[in-house]
Amino acid sequence: MLVLGPIGFAAPWVLTALIALPALWLILRAMPPAPRRVLFPGVALLLGLADRSPVARRTPWWLLLLRLLAVAAVILGCAGPVWRPVAQAELDGPLLVVMDAGWAAAPDWSKRLARAERALKEADTQGRPAALLLADGRAEPAPLSFTTGERLLARLRAAQPVSWPSTLPEDPQDALSNQPDGRLTSLWISDGLDHPGRDLWRAELAARGLLRVHVPSRRLLSLELNDSDEPALLLHGATQGNRPAILAIGPDPQGIERELSRLATDGATVGAREDALVVPVTMPPELRNRVRRFQIEGQSHAGAVLLADDRVRRRKVGLVGDADNQAEGQQLLSPLYYLRRALAPSADLTEGGLGDVLDSAPDVVIVADQVDMADADELADWVRAGGMLIRFAGPRMAAYQDLTSEPLLPVMLRQGGRDIGGALSWGDPRGLLPFAADGIFSGLNAPPDVAVRAQLMAQPSPELSERTIAALSDNTPLVTRQRFGQGQVVLFHVTANPDWSNLPLSGVFVEMLERLVATAKVSARGPDSSDRAQPFWTPEIVLDGFGRSGAPDGLSPLPAEELDDGPGPGRPAGIYAAGERRIALNAGGPVTTATWDNAVIEQETQNAGLALRGYLLALAAMLLALDALGSAAILRGGRVLGAILLCLLCLPSPQAQAQDSSFLDPELIRAADEVALAYVLTGDAEVDRTSREGLQGLSFALRQRTSVEPGEPIGVDLDTDDLSMLTFLYWPVTDSQPAPSPLAYLRLNHFLRSGGMVLFDTNDGDVAGLGGPDMSQDLRRLAAPLEVPPLAPIPEDHVLTRTFYLLDDFPGRWSGNPVWVEAPPAAGQGDVTSGFRQLNDGVSPVVIGANGWAQAWAIDEGGYPRFPIRGGWEGERQREMAFRFGINLIMYVLTGNYKSDQVHVPELLNRLRIEEGGRP
Repeated sequence: MLVLGPIGFAAPWVLTALIALPALWLILRAMPPAPRRVLFPGVALLLGLADRSPVARRTPWWLLLLRLLAVAAVILGCAGPVWRPVAQAELDGPLLVVMDAGWAAAPDWSKRLARAERALKEADTQGRPAALLLADGRAEPAPLSFTTGERLLARLRAAQPVSWPSTLPEDPQDALSNQPDGRLTSLWISDGLDHPGRDLWRAELAARGLLRVHVPSRRLLSLELNDSDEPALLLHGATQGNRPAILAIGPDPQGIERELSRLATDGATVGAREDALVVPVTMPPELRNRVRRFQIEGQSHAGAVLLADDRVRRRKVGLVGDADNQAEGQQLLSPLYYLRRALAPSADLTEGGLGDVLDSAPDVVIVADQVDMADADELADWVRAGGMLIRFAGPRMAAYQDLTSEPLLPVMLRQGGRDIGGALSWGDPRGLLPFAADGIFSGLNAPPDVAVRAQLMAQPSPELSERTIAALSDNTPLVTRQRFGQGQVVLFHVTANPDWSNLPLSGVFVEMLERLVATAKVSARGPDSSDRAQPFWTPEIVLDGFGRSGAPDGLSPLPAEELDDGPGPGRPAGIYAAGERRIALNAGGPVTTATWDNAVIEQETQNAGLALRGYLLALAAMLLALDALGSAAILRGGRVLGAILLCLLCLPSPQAQAQDSSFLDPELIRAADEVALAYVLTGDAEVDRTSREGLQGLSFALRQRTSVEPGEPIGVDLDTDDLSMLTFLYWPVTDSQPAPSPLAYLRLNHFLRSGGMVLFDTNDGDVAGLGGPDMSQDLRRLAAPLEVPPLAPIPEDHVLTRTFYLLDDFPGRWSGNPVWVEAPPAAGQGDVTSGFRQLNDGVSPVVIGANGWAQAWAIDEGGYPRFPIRGGWEGERQREMAFRFGINLIMYVLTGNYKSDQVHVPELLNRLRIEEGGRP
């Protein structure tokens, strides 16, 4: 590129054409040959006469200047001028494009592809060999192949970001061993983060030649699960600037996946890392258990998605104690009954003996009044590995002779217990002290009506106060806790049933258990080398670099030890299963910005200069137009120019007329061009919104499954809009919409006669079915002025049943109601099976029903169904059948009744045989 001051030229050799401008000047102003003088006496009669239309002997200077300026503008435009271009070094060696392809590169992936493609094309134009290194870690270790840039474009355009960090080859010298001669020019399109091996590659590339680094300017955020007792998230990179919310996404009660909650980050505290915010998961347990993923609002990469696994969802709690049918008292006196009722809404429960419970890999084990257990050693190993053991006192524990030697107790206990409110005691039952503000039960209210009549006392010790997490009004411990290895043991000094207190009958008992269970580590026996560890983990759901979930096609089960390494090549971010356990490999983590020494930084927002080519060519066109007008003025003495100006002034200005306003409506023009589906505006905002979202969902299904690609739906005002450009009109019938004007009915009747269809939907299928073709009173009121043919329920052989799908029912949000179309001709008036009225190619001009099709088709901005249909699999099956009916209906409108001609196939074949001289 040639740079002259603030202007650079991409093709400076074109400027040599400017040399021809002086010669062009001489040619354009050349004089005609001088006339030969011949004496003729009659010329004397012409002396004194003036020539009213003189012909210039020379081209005027101003016209020459216009022409020369036009030619100069064309020459300068073809030279590729750029205002204030970015200075580029003259390069002649090979080019290497290194492109980070991890999840951090996903937000602006298209811009990265465009930058790499531009670099490869420039190298190809200059005849320089090029190589492409995608830092996704999936390629086998091998030297890079240097070839033409054109051959690399297909591979570049097919590249996609992965759901693990960018991964570079370990040995840069081995990868660059095939480098051609010359100084290497490297373009590193970085994702802005530091990765293992980056410094090694940076130093090697800087040593081999010029290293340019394309650095993004946007702020990168990522999401990680906080390793703490309380469920919380770590939002990395959000301590400065705006803090986006975190969306909790999962299925609603109807099974439709949508946003369940929004976690605000404005008041989040800074965690141990200064770049991370701790965002508590403040959701009810039953709602949190439905969450499938957390996602940073407005971020579209795998690092912004945190898949929810067992660590976020319901804990598995094992209950060990006397079975209900073996309890000494009634079933309501069994400790397990109260534990079961308290934990069932928020946890998965398993019951049985201690060995059976441990085999189920629980997160929490609750033992109710059990001592001297047979599998105590195995239980101790489980606790040390990270499990939580919750024990409850009782008569059996109080009477145990060797209570001081009982293992897995947080404090030393006294034998016999303490009777506070019994008949032989002098004291009154004790209440609860307020819970400590910094303890595990902080925020819970201690009810004043809770009374403890008996408890198991702890031996006094210096550690007793710090191990007490809940106490009675006399400061004696109610709940104690102690760490054992990676796990913990919690003891309630009262029974789990109302024998010793009314605590199990209060709401705070449920809250205390939920708080304890929520702080337990999930599945203490993780993927380790223990006897219960699963050797392989199978991927169930995987993410791509953009954070979109998909099926794990072609992925094999992973050994358990590889899960600790996080996402990587061959193990993308996703959900992995082993038996009943689910573990999530999430891509998000700390965000460490990369530094680039000995490199030329190329900012993403850096202005590459203003291209002047278009402006100069436009100037040349304008100058040539002025030249034409000037030439006409000279040749005709200004008469031609005046005539042109007069014609321009006399042109009539466009007048807007009411009857032509529809032709100027860009939405109607777009609807005709894109085959957009239309709906009638009723004046009810909610009904109109449902109609629009319903037709959006149907349009999406048509684009996905058929060759029809409708545009965005359009709302139609029957009183003002022209319907001649439309094909299909959805009309939801409501009791509040006014009847259209007489002119609107004229347009509607013309629409029906010219091949259009109206789908009337009374949407009352859940209240009452349709009793006949007259439909409801509101439908009669709205449809009375229309030229509607006789109607009948859709017969079994109607083409609507086989236009695209084979159907025998036409449900929407509701089902079981008849759908009415134009009735077939009566016997003796035509072939019933050949179709219906031939005015519209056999297409019924109206379809009437009450099944609420728009609600069944409706989708929200995220593409999820907006209205529930029944429940479970049957509801989704009905929604699918509603979409199939909609597709059949639109194909029926667009293609006519052609499929009914199949009944004539035998007759046509028979006629062909006769014409060919064969026998019928």
